[in-house]
Amino acid sequence: MHSFGYRANALVTFAGTMLACCAASPLSIRTTSTFLPTADVQVLNINWFQKQPNGNDEVSLTLNISADLQSMFTWNTKQVFVFVAAEYESPQNALNQVSLWDGIIPSKEHAKFRIHTTNKYRLIDQITEGTPPKWMRL
Repeated sequence: MHSFGYRANALVTFAGTMLACCAASPLSIRTTSTFLPTADVQVLNINWFQKQPNGNDEVSLTLNISADLQSMFTWNTKQVFVFVAAEYESPQNALNQVSLWDGIIPSKEHAKFRIHTTNKYRLIDQITEGTPPKWMRL
């Protein structure tokens, strides 16, 4: 009937095919599922705005951050790092980026959240005296 070589070839071919299917299955899940995280950041209040002795401006903001990041968690996602950054122009720099808040979402159960907080990191700008930023985007 079949020799040992034919049986070994069939076994190795079957094992290789199964291994390829197992390796390709996460790719098919990743490409067919949609990831639509939503987030909304609102500046509720400017707590204080002061000029430091060296001429820099410092601002404290109250933020309302709400997000639904549950779609980002898959079978392979352990945690998600989230941050809020402000971008603005100034006469000295074409683009300034400042981190205002960050956090780590440990699981899918914590991925839908609403936070009312002040900026975690100080928002300090080194603009020339009397020249406010042209625009700011969160």
